[in-house]
Amino acid sequence: MAQAQNGQATFSSVAGLLQGQVTNFTAVPTPTPLGWRSLEGAFYVQDTMKLTPNLELSLGFRDEFTNGWNEAHGRASNYDFVNGVIQTHPFVGNSAFNVNNAKFLPAPRVGIAWAPFGQNRTVIRAGFGTFYSLLDNLSYRLDQNAPYNTTLSLKNVPLSSLQITPGAALPGGGKISPGGVQPDMQTPTVQSWSLKIEQRLDAVTSLGMAYIGSHGYHQILSVDANLPVPTICPDWPCPSSLGAGTIYFPSGAPLTNPELANTTSWFSNGNSSYNALQVDVNRRFHQGLQFRGAYTLGKSLDNGAAINSSVGSNAPGFVMYPPNPGIDWGLSTYDVRHLGVINASYELPFGAGKAFLGNSSGWHQKVIGGWMLSGIATMQSGFPFTPILGFNPSNDGDSRNPVRPSWNPAYSGNVILGGPNKYFDPTAFAIPPNGTYGNVGRDTLIGPGLSELDLSLAKDTFLSERTKLQFRAEFFNVLNHTNFGSPNPVVFAQGSSAPLSTAGVISSTATTSRQIQFGLKLLW
Repeated sequence: MAQAQNGQATFSSVAGLLQGQVTNFTAVPTPTPLGWRSLEGAFYVQDTMKLTPNLELSLGFRDEFTNGWNEAHGRASNYDFVNGVIQTHPFVGNSAFNVNNAKFLPAPRVGIAWAPFGQNRTVIRAGFGTFYSLLDNLSYRLDQNAPYNTTLSLKNVPLSSLQITPGAALPGGGKISPGGVQPDMQTPTVQSWSLKIEQRLDAVTSLGMAYIGSHGYHQILSVDANLPVPTICPDWPCPSSLGAGTIYFPSGAPLTNPELANTTSWFSNGNSSYNALQVDVNRRFHQGLQFRGAYTLGKSLDNGAAINSSVGSNAPGFVMYPPNPGIDWGLSTYDVRHLGVINASYELPFGAGKAFLGNSSGWHQKVIGGWMLSGIATMQSGFPFTPILGFNPSNDGDSRNPVRPSWNPAYSGNVILGGPNKYFDPTAFAIPPNGTYGNVGRDTLIGPGLSELDLSLAKDTFLSERTKLQFRAEFFNVLNHTNFGSPNPVVFAQGSSAPLSTAGVISSTATTSRQIQFGLKLLW
């Protein structure tokens, strides 16, 4: 397999790396399938105690554990680090880890339900728990390591000179581009807590208000673990025009380990935070009408949300500066500040026992009775996105990871314009000085919001005591409202000081146009 970006070609192939010596790559061999294994286990105990007639306490404890991430034939290959420097040759053995940090993963849980005024008209619920996400997808990253499916990086090689077939010769100058994961990787963990007050307003109406929060740590981030060692201004050779503390890469700065190319690695040093207020109203009206409305005001923050750089289209998948992931701390790519949902259902008042034609029976009842109309209206604010450059002027050696621009100090006004032909104003940004990263934050801008109304009309017809025919007509986006997708985030192209004409242009929609479908189901 070959990929080319900015004059760089990358190969995934088998290569020889025997007894710590790198083979001279002269040909493209056949890939080697690997057999990854991981045993996972868990147990859970819980006790619920009624301390008083109106106070209930639940205590739980869960433990999860794995035996690591292992290869069936001792071909687990991964890269180690010494003083933060990736080693030239990987270690190969039964496990991809040099230490298993998932042998004991304690996860306590506690919950309280309290009806302070009796009669259950007011109920207060609170809870806390620790949750883990076991690492069961590491083969995606470890399948591309030497010596078995090595990824090679060749720079400044014409694609016309490449023959990507087994046995074909490779141009000289190729370097291994390691994949791999942090060799002492931790298990992603989330601590979650909640407090909810439920109030019954009358016999048919209830109101709920809740606070939901969580803190995540050991989250997986995609990083390039072989950048050059930067200069922190004002140290030499940092230009005097750059402010103190600026991260500066001199032109031609060698990678930390010049024997290797840039890496695609997973590290468990991500963090996240979520806080939300939730309001929920339920009401059952007379004659078969039900209503529910829910609203969430939330904020999600993290320093990286996509372990695969091709997944998050609204933000770069790699950490910008791996030695300090905190620079990327900002809104999550899936943050939604406002989310409101209203749903209702109504049993149409026709047929036996209803307001109209209530004396119907026989085939008349089968035709006019049993109809229900339902609807869901969804309204939400947009997802964040990150403006980026179409090239990398930072000199950090990684042409795969888009660099953020800087704010234009001469710009004033609203950055967000809102129209599909220019959703944001690209003149609000500037190209950062050569050798530096831009000062625009990650996920700084908010994309278009979304609103949609879906309806359904359903009818249940009993053919016999045990047999029922169900008909459904469903209308998605019944108002045919246009919900725009994310705008093009690329502001500048290489070699041009003027913004691209396509910057901020929206070329897709987030939802489909109106769709109608019919269904018929026989139940017995």
